[in-house]
Amino acid sequence: MRTRAFILAAAAALSGCGEKTGIEPQRMADAIFAVIEADRASYTTNVVNRLQNEEKVIKADEHWQDNQALPLPAQMMRMGAERVAEQESGFNYALLSQWAINKQNKPRTDLERQGLAYIVENPGQNFYGTEKLGDTEYFTAVYPDVAVSPACVSCHNEHVDSPRKDFELGQTMGGVVIRFPL
Repeated sequence: MRTRAFILAAAAALSGCGEKTGIEPQRMADAIFAVIEADRASYTTNVVNRLQNEEKVIKADEHWQDNQALPLPAQMMRMGAERVAEQESGFNYALLSQWAINKQNKPRTDLERQGLAYIVENPGQNFYGTEKLGDTEYFTAVYPDVAVSPACVSCHNEHVDSPRKDFELGQTMGGVVIRFPL
């Protein structure tokens, strides 16, 4: 899979971030996000929206295994993030939101909360910072997760557990948080 190969190559390059020959942390995070966003938008638009909303062939459902349905885009992203974490690739990523339907997708650190607020207040902009977690200092980047298809908006606005019911197409619904040690 193109995504996994790129991300693993990107993670390998991270080992030289502090050296003059390495890649700057912001540039590396931006590259990782470009792949995550492209795959996420492609799955949401070309699979979920097309098969569920346009052709009405199969639904996406949070209980996809039990209901013979497609995984939700957020679930696909979590599955990818978990596989990357299993490989101990030197970084992690997550989809978080101030209005998370699933409580495990809420921000946990002050920098995550600050970053999510920033990207909502500044559409189209990213947030970068450093934070110390335990004994390790991390570079943390937060990117807007935008509603790219009607499937995003209807799912969040109609979900019984959604704390917000007024999302619109093109609006920031949350953020992709990428973190790696410095």
